[in-house]
Amino acid sequence: MVDPVRLRERMVRDQIQARGVTDERVLAAMRELPRHLFVEEALAYKAYSDGPLPIGEGQTISQPYIVALMSELLQVEPGMKVLEIGTGSGYQAAVLAHMGAEVYTVERIKKLFHAARKRFMDMRMFSVKLKLDDGTLGWPEEAPFDRIIVTAGGPTVPAPLVDQLADPGRMLIPVGASRRSQSLVLVEKRDGRVEQTDKGGVAFVDLVGSHGW
Repeated sequence: MVDPVRLRERMVRDQIQARGVTDERVLAAMRELPRHLFVEEALAYKAYSDGPLPIGEGQTISQPYIVALMSELLQVEPGMKVLEIGTGSGYQAAVLAHMGAEVYTVERIKKLFHAARKRFMDMRMFSVKLKLDDGTLGWPEEAPFDRIIVTAGGPTVPAPLVDQLADPGRMLIPVGASRRSQSLVLVEKRDGRVEQTDKGGVAFVDLVGSHGW
């Protein structure tokens, strides 16, 4: 395998900065995190390519640019409490943790949950807390959250997640009436009001659960 440090630098320069992401903490996290450790060994050579990759159980690790875009739009500051719905490989949670967030992440698929937990332990990323559960219900015992990020697409914004969002707070979630084709929606809560802004088209795996598909 070519030097992963050089591959990460090229990924950040050509895929992320070239498309307009400028948040230095996002760029630093993605330069430094070994993305190839978040995919199956047989796919490690594709880890820094410009696209999503399968991680098993019908799930994917998102395209690097999408991870960077969502991380930037979330406007995470060090010390913030962030809820992630859909742990998957753990890469998005790792980026947010590297940016200084205290991350709570929920995964519904047992195999992926255990793999991600081991990965975080091996990497000594103790600021990430994991839960095996229906992510559309959030993590009520730990609410409220300064930020919420959902890495799967559902038909609507789950009401429990809006309830668990702090005021002020920001949430990013793919929403769409058809599966695998959604709009990335920014949900902002401020002074008791909730506003939604469409941030463009995306394609995520299905958000499955009581408030999903």
